[in-house]
Amino acid sequence: MGILEGKRILVTGVLTDSSIAFHVARLAQEQGATLVLTGYGRMSLVERIAKRLPETPPVLELDVTDDEQLGTLAARVGEHVDGLDGIVHSIGFTPQDALGGNFLNTEWPDVATAMHTSTFSLKSLTTSLMPLMGGGGSVVALDFDNSVSYPTYDWMGVAKSALASTARYLARYVGDRDIRVNLVSAGPLSTMAARSIPGFAELAQNWPERAPLGWDMTNPEPAAKAVVALLSDWFPATTGETVHVDGGFHSTGA
Repeated sequence: MGILEGKRILVTGVLTDSSIAFHVARLAQEQGATLVLTGYGRMSLVERIAKRLPETPPVLELDVTDDEQLGTLAARVGEHVDGLDGIVHSIGFTPQDALGGNFLNTEWPDVATAMHTSTFSLKSLTTSLMPLMGGGGSVVALDFDNSVSYPTYDWMGVAKSALASTARYLARYVGDRDIRVNLVSAGPLSTMAARSIPGFAELAQNWPERAPLGWDMTNPEPAAKAVVALLSDWFPATTGETVHVDGGFHSTGA
């Protein structure tokens, strides 16, 4: 019996089979979960990638900045499962003008887009699905270390800092519903999202040498395993926490 046996999990952000979200979905199924996926924009691609999972789950369209889609989400998910035990938030977007060293010149509309999509969406996604979480459950969002600044990451780094704060406040306000909210802060991985960041190689270049355990930028499975563990019942009293899966890089100095 797997650690997610009988759990009903919604996973966002499965766009390619190199993504953390894809490996979360795969491991969750292997551990006994029933899945629903959401995607945005390139739905035919998401549906094709979904077929590479052990079992093909339903795929729903979701733009987390669209109030109408959020308003119907619980009903649409409820057509496939009779409730939810877990939500995986793997959503982030920052316009190119808000990245790549353009920090001082970025205009508010681009910052607002980054914050709405990458940060506020954790709250809006969770509250939209709370009607399906009457028995409690676990919300896990994917983060990136934001204790320091990084070259080129710019306003996405700010959005990730805000995501961490959002998770803490969300944990405060949904705890009485027995819903836990935690983050997994993964080291840099060679995903489609990472490759869209100008100067990503510069940001990530020191990771393998400085991380005490080393770091493989081609392997998303360690981060995915942490997400699956937090979705399980093995962390019943943990909320508002950030679990670093980065080889220990965040803990080292110069």
